Amino acid sequence: METEETPQDGSAAAPTPGPSDRRAVLSSDVRIPRHRRTSRGQSGSRGSRRAFPGAPGPFRSPALRGAVVGTLVGCAVLGSVLMVQGRGEDPEPPALGPAGRAMAAVGAGTPAALADLGALIGEREAHLRAYPGDDDSWAVLGSAYVERGLRTADSGDYLKAEQALRTSLKARPEGNVQALTGLAALGNARHDFRAAKKWGEQAVRLAPRRWTAHAALLDTYRGLGDTKGVARALEKVRKLRSGAAVRVRTGTVFRDRGWREDAAAALADAAALAKTPAERAVCLYEVGQLSWERGEAADALRHYDAALAADPDHHPALAGKGRALAALGRTSEALRAYQGALARQPAPEYALELGELYEFLKLRPAARAQYDLLRTRVKQAGLGGVNDERVLGRYEADHGDPEAAVRRLTAEFKRHGSPENADALGWALHRNGDSKAGLKKVETAVKKGPRSAVFFYHRGEIERALERYGDARRHLSEALRINPHFSPLGVPAARKALEALGEPPEGGPSQVYAPPGEVPAPLPSPKPSGKPKPRASAD
Repeated sequence: METEETPQDGSAAAPTPGPSDRRAVLSSDVRIPRHRRTSRGQSGSRGSRRAFPGAPGPFRSPALRGAVVGTLVGCAVLGSVLMVQGRGEDPEPPALGPAGRAMAAVGAGTPAALADLGALIGEREAHLRAYPGDDDSWAVLGSAYVERGLRTADSGDYLKAEQALRTSLKARPEGNVQALTGLAALGNARHDFRAAKKWGEQAVRLAPRRWTAHAALLDTYRGLGDTKGVARALEKVRKLRSGAAVRVRTGTVFRDRGWREDAAAALADAAALAKTPAERAVCLYEVGQLSWERGEAADALRHYDAALAADPDHHPALAGKGRALAALGRTSEALRAYQGALARQPAPEYALELGELYEFLKLRPAARAQYDLLRTRVKQAGLGGVNDERVLGRYEADHGDPEAAVRRLTAEFKRHGSPENADALGWALHRNGDSKAGLKKVETAVKKGPRSAVFFYHRGEIERALERYGDARRHLSEALRINPHFSPLGVPAARKALEALGEPPEGGPSQVYAPPGEVPAPLPSPKPSGKPKPRASAD
């Protein structure tokens, strides 16, 4: 019978940091204070909002549960596989060696160092050459490949992961929750959320109390734009698990819903509870992301730097550092940071961001080189089953062929109706000349998605094209209030549009009352209409 998984590292008993702990995490020096371990229910933290969907409520529940976006979900899945290898026994964590460190880290559902993860993969491969029928080891290997692929943007690891996980299923076709959960994580990594939903829901049916399966499904439902599914999955994970991993996931969901203060508290909790450098880097990166989205570039930079200090292999933080440095006007440093991120994790999103920064700097040949790299990376990733249609569509809409962007993004939105896909499609429709249809999609993104400066910018520009000048002025101004650094190309365009729109016309009393000294002419008296004729009887 399936039982609730108990964290091997004692995270279920970890205290929820109080407000002072969070403030230390979010301060300029990004120091995480130690705090006393207490029994469950005795911490002074604020908790989560009320269950989704519904109006936000007080942030007071005793524990926030979830799993970390991307990398940390892969770790949680891998940790689940490792913990069940003993078929119900409690394994002793290995004391020595990089593979042992990786086993210990991911056994607790936390990220492993990239070098240690590589050692674990090598150890499992060697083991399987001697014991090819070991279904659990195939599941471990496949899940480890998924995590490494996420960390390095090497889609070849996804092909290896699929082969390993399907081999595990072939060796044990019935009740193989580990392989099913690994396949769900693989679908998420490839942005194939329909496949992820299929595998994840099978895993949940077989093991309804396995938190890693619900964590993978939470990622899936976010990718599909299924807010009710996100609510169910988050609630389930919160009941089954606690610790840094779950607090990060809770924070990202809160951020998606626009609950930024609660998101900040949850993410600060996660950073305070992180037990390894790699886990701490993930948490600090997410805090930096929230700061960036709020327009706090200097604070975001501090957290990206802290993430890199904890784990130099956390490449998303290096790209985030480039973004923040560019916003602060430190363009030479920004270019170096982006180039470093692309050298280590050549993700198409980074190439698009760097290309637009070059374009802002009037370095058009360098920008074109990045756009060419983007197309190449999308093609290469596609060979590994990765769906990067949204980033390619965004590129085509602004720098290539808007008609092709509409085709790509229409198909992508039908597959995965997330707010991000709705916004990208709406903008592509506008760029291709159909602003009316584009506005409907962008309005959907604004209504259902996070409070995004990009969404409001797109909405304002489309409204300006439709001559809805009051709405355009309001939404362009809102984009700059949310994040005055949201894009090196979008910010100057928004400011130029607002300048062209000018100040709103004077209204109010000047248009209601006559100027002083002028008396309006009296209205003519109505002519008598005569005696009304009686109506004919209905009878």
